Amino acid sequence: MDADILNRTAQEAISRYPYFSVEIGLDEGGNYTLEHNDRPLVVMKEEDRFIVLGSEEVNRHLFVITYKDNTVWFSCSHSPCGATGAFFWIKTTLYLYMCEKYGPIDPPKDIKLPGSEVSEGELFFPDADSLPDDEPLSRYDGGDTNLHLGRTLKYLFNPFAKNNYYYEIELPSKEFIAYSKKIDASPNTLITAIMYKAMARLFKEKEGTFLSGRIAADYRNDIGAAESYRDFVRFIHVKYEWSMKDEPIEKLNMRARGAVIKQNLQELAWERFRKLERVHAEIDAQPDLKSKKGHASKNSAFRSDPRDTYTVSYVGQVDLGGMEEHIKNIYTITDGDLMIEVNALQDKINLCYQLINKDPAPLQKFLEVLKEENIPYNVSEMKTRYLPKIEFPK
Repeated sequence: MDADILNRTAQEAISRYPYFSVEIGLDEGGNYTLEHNDRPLVVMKEEDRFIVLGSEEVNRHLFVITYKDNTVWFSCSHSPCGATGAFFWIKTTLYLYMCEKYGPIDPPKDIKLPGSEVSEGELFFPDADSLPDDEPLSRYDGGDTNLHLGRTLKYLFNPFAKNNYYYEIELPSKEFIAYSKKIDASPNTLITAIMYKAMARLFKEKEGTFLSGRIAADYRNDIGAAESYRDFVRFIHVKYEWSMKDEPIEKLNMRARGAVIKQNLQELAWERFRKLERVHAEIDAQPDLKSKKGHASKNSAFRSDPRDTYTVSYVGQVDLGGMEEHIKNIYTITDGDLMIEVNALQDKINLCYQLINKDPAPLQKFLEVLKEENIPYNVSEMKTRYLPKIEFPK
């Protein structure tokens, strides 16, 4: 990476996204709020340490860019947006960088360049009261699974456990997509089925328990916010019984697809958004910051979601235009245990397999299933995950 070019183009790119040039503040009601930040975006060398977003080191920004050798990390808080919104900023920065470094490049069709207008759709935020409140035709019969809690608690109560870990897995698109089409699978449902098979071998069967996974689903289209940079994500719950552990991947995939179809109803998206807005309003109604924090910690919308053993999140194949010939891999690094983030390039699928400890058994079980299904792969050594921390005003 050329540090000078990266820094210069990063400042140019962020100017297109005024809603990302922000810092955390407090309003008169004691609520956290995002305020404009006109200080330069920080671009610095990647080091084996945690960066604190919102701190003076990063000019109080909630976004920061780091680099090392031929890799660049775009780190951001979920406060302004999720991966879908942030990826437009990432693409703009990479595009400006590559054009200056390599010469003119065919742009992605949806590129947002400095000087272009920020549309109303980009800034749109739905009105919960205006959404229909129709009852969905059916609901999925799932439930909580606690099999993974032992792993989590062992990590949380270990005073020496400070880092999370991940592996980079590369799957050739040709073979992976051919396999998916053969069994009528999407990348999400296929990986969900493979993970169930792996988890059924990792965890010991206990009477009255089951295994389940969840699939991250973007629902902005369902609430009329298709162009919004904001984060609108809910989870599809996929319940597997122990009795299914010897079923072929094709049948396990069919079960995952059924769960997706049943939970992808627009009425459920409306319901989810209204619930989130209600929770936010309740937090705002608390009299002081301490009360707001306490209420939020106990009443998060995700607390009432089913507990699942693992999570699969598929961003999809993003339009990169001519940039793709200069990009070797794309990995999304997030917070979570038994968490798989999936990105797609034209010739490969990139999986970030994330764990909370150094035990490689979960990865080995996953790779074991890939091998049995004749899905070729390359896997990296274990990597340490230095996710940013966030500093809030007091």
